[in-house]
Amino acid sequence: MAEQTALADIRSDDGGKTDAAVVRDALGVGVAVGLSGFAFGVTSAGSGLTLLQTCALSLLVFTGASQFALVGALAAGGNPLTAAAGAFFLGVRNAFYGLRLSQLLALPRAVRPFAAQWVIDETTAVALAQPTRRATRIGFAVTGLSLYILWNLTTLLGQLGAQAIGDTAAWGLDAAGPAVFLALLAPMLKTTTERAVAGLAVLLGLGLLPVLPAGVPVLAAALAAPAVLCLEGRRRGTSRVHARVDDASDAEGSDAEGSDAGGSAAGGSAAEGEEAR
Repeated sequence: MAEQTALADIRSDDGGKTDAAVVRDALGVGVAVGLSGFAFGVTSAGSGLTLLQTCALSLLVFTGASQFALVGALAAGGNPLTAAAGAFFLGVRNAFYGLRLSQLLALPRAVRPFAAQWVIDETTAVALAQPTRRATRIGFAVTGLSLYILWNLTTLLGQLGAQAIGDTAAWGLDAAGPAVFLALLAPMLKTTTERAVAGLAVLLGLGLLPVLPAGVPVLAAALAAPAVLCLEGRRRGTSRVHARVDDASDAEGSDAEGSDAGGSAAGGSAAEGEEAR
């Protein structure tokens, strides 16, 4: 019976990856990220939001970066509309995730509105890493469910804990949210282009912070991506032009060498003919 269960778990079309392995990977991501809800609860309390407001954000918004951006802007004294705009634009990326996941998951229409609530960075990453549709659905569902439950539970506990200890700034807990976000982001920056985008975004955000209203520097930092990609495209275009010029020069050199060799051979043949006469 155990052997039959094990064989049933193995999918012949996914390279032998078991359902249990997919669940294990998904739970690892869900638990690790879900615990950072403590940081959001503490940060939200330090921003002056009530317990109900904090829990409503995690239940209804459920996208960490947008939530941190919103409470961070409010804590800095920003206009609520500006703070909401910054959070909205950060959350727009989830719509693009949904376009891709809708093809991979192919869920029934009745289920899609509920699944849309779980379309975030972590569920997308786990789902895209799977080799088959079955594994993709399992990874998405397990990551989404575990993360949603843990995130909301730890948000509640973080808010309650912050109320119990009083001023979070005195404990330095107001920096917990950004620190967690950076810790999650850093391992994802694998290429030079990604690091350049992150570095420029930091410079824009920090440089504009003293001169722009709270929340606006976050929007301005989003310009780092198109700026770096534009420069990268120009650099690659210039490299291609130089490569073509070098190839053309090499080709001309080869033709010239061929002509010289042909001329030398013809001259040698003519000289040999004169000697024969």
